[in-house]
Amino acid sequence: MPTYLHLTNSNRRTLPPEFRDDDVRYPESLVEHILNKFTRVGDVVLDPFAGYGTTLLVAESMGRLGYGIEISERKARYVRGLLKHPENLLHGDSRKLAEYPLPPIDLCLTSPPYTTHDEVDDPFTDYSEKGGGYTAYLQEMRSIFSQVARLMKPAARAVIEIANLKDEFGVTPLAWDVAAEVSKILRFEGETVICWDQYGYDYDHSYSLVFSKK
Repeated sequence: MPTYLHLTNSNRRTLPPEFRDDDVRYPESLVEHILNKFTRVGDVVLDPFAGYGTTLLVAESMGRLGYGIEISERKARYVRGLLKHPENLLHGDSRKLAEYPLPPIDLCLTSPPYTTHDEVDDPFTDYSEKGGGYTAYLQEMRSIFSQVARLMKPAARAVIEIANLKDEFGVTPLAWDVAAEVSKILRFEGETVICWDQYGYDYDHSYSLVFSKK
């Protein structure tokens, strides 16, 4: 991938009203770019944090096989109604990835739930339960991607779309900390800076972190 991209942060698909206050999707254009770079028609793409299904829906539209895990039953039900292969989206917990019947993959493309140093709710439960803090979050990320690594074919890639976070309490270097944790499992190949026309967290860019098998 190039070292930076300029993209418009907008989605072609409008969410139902019940979800619009929680629209944290990355755009279809980013998924298309990454799939064109790292996959071919017929390849298997996994999103362990499927959310509103952008990765899976674009994968299907481009002739790839999309699989995903989503912790929110409401989101999973909504996305299944849009997929050609709804059975490929599992309502479950990405921390238990190894327990699910998933095939070997050519690409893992995802954006994990974000958290800050002082977040008290657990991102991996869709913020519905109290969490163990930032250190526990990073340890869970390492565990999840150790399970992803077992599914990756020899030439597969994992791409994590993520940002650092800035608020009134300071900066949480989330992208850099996640890169360090996942690098304990997978080989870090580098990052692409995604320059957006509009973003959040007091930034105008995010990162696509690229990993391969060690």
